[in-house]
Amino acid sequence: MEEHERLFDRVRGAMLGGAVGDALGWPIEFLTLAQIRQRHGESGVSGYLPGVVPGAAQQITDDTQMTLFTAEGLLRCPVGADPAPVLRRAYLRWRDTQQQERPGPEVDGWLAGHRFLYAMRSPGNACLTGLRRQADEFVAPLEFGEPGPVNPKSKGCGTVMRSAPFGLAGFGPDHAFYTAMRCAQLTHGHPTAYLSAGAFAILLDRVLSGVELPLAVRDTITRLAPMPASAETTTALSAALAIAQLGEPTPEHVELIGRGWTAEECLAIALYCALYTYRTGDVRGGLLLAVNHSGDSDSTGAVAGNLIGAIHGLSALPMDWIEPLEGRDELFQVADDLVLNFHYHDRTTLADRYPLDTALID
Repeated sequence: MEEHERLFDRVRGAMLGGAVGDALGWPIEFLTLAQIRQRHGESGVSGYLPGVVPGAAQQITDDTQMTLFTAEGLLRCPVGADPAPVLRRAYLRWRDTQQQERPGPEVDGWLAGHRFLYAMRSPGNACLTGLRRQADEFVAPLEFGEPGPVNPKSKGCGTVMRSAPFGLAGFGPDHAFYTAMRCAQLTHGHPTAYLSAGAFAILLDRVLSGVELPLAVRDTITRLAPMPASAETTTALSAALAIAQLGEPTPEHVELIGRGWTAEECLAIALYCALYTYRTGDVRGGLLLAVNHSGDSDSTGAVAGNLIGAIHGLSALPMDWIEPLEGRDELFQVADDLVLNFHYHDRTTLADRYPLDTALID
């Protein structure tokens, strides 16, 4: 595969892989491992569960919805502009989708015109409350290492599950890290929440640039360690590395890391599952490992899918899971647009979909 083809394949893999993990985990998100096994057998779910409407698309949740709006915000951000105000408005466009049944007659941008994004599927409380405050006025992020001004005690995984595009845009590890952290603070002020989002962006940036996953993890930990308040995130990443050495992966090993409701646990579970696919090439098994546990199955599935897809590419993902996916074509489009805009600096075909956000901030 040529280098430019590999880049498109990996970014598509990250975006589509995240949506696949989201769709696999969504129906079992609030079940314990015992309940999952009772309903679906000792191995848990082995693929998509039948929907309410036979033949309907496999549903994605707020995890994939917000990831799409993260990408759109980056694509609408003028060169050199502060990304936080632009991402704030992108996330407020997502918030609008959670308050309406369908697109209105006039929508701001291409993405908000898609009906499937208006489904409300257990969106995170901190994301909604944080954006309720951001809707009144732009609340700027504060110094890293300190609790941010919005939801300062919230360290939920809503930061990590939406942050893949920061690592896919070719920013380089430092810029990806700080941009992801800055924009995570729009809704989550706990340092672990936004540091974990930054760590995820580093991991994806390094993997996309060709760094082997174990080296990318060590690089991420090295960059995190000097940061104030980074201990929870670095400890979780180190735990994932250690537990990955315990033998064959199991849901019980996943649950040694945690349940995935918090940002650092979600990231660490995703890493554990990605390390398995890195060693074995078993992409299907890694995605299923990410969702069959007592925890936030759609978010751990989404983040693992982002990372697994970036490592192995779309060409390695199960096509029987890609084909019926809700929003599949739009995810393809956004993935390719990220590559064209940020890796090839070509906006000739993107201006209509992503008008630059030049609104003034008070």
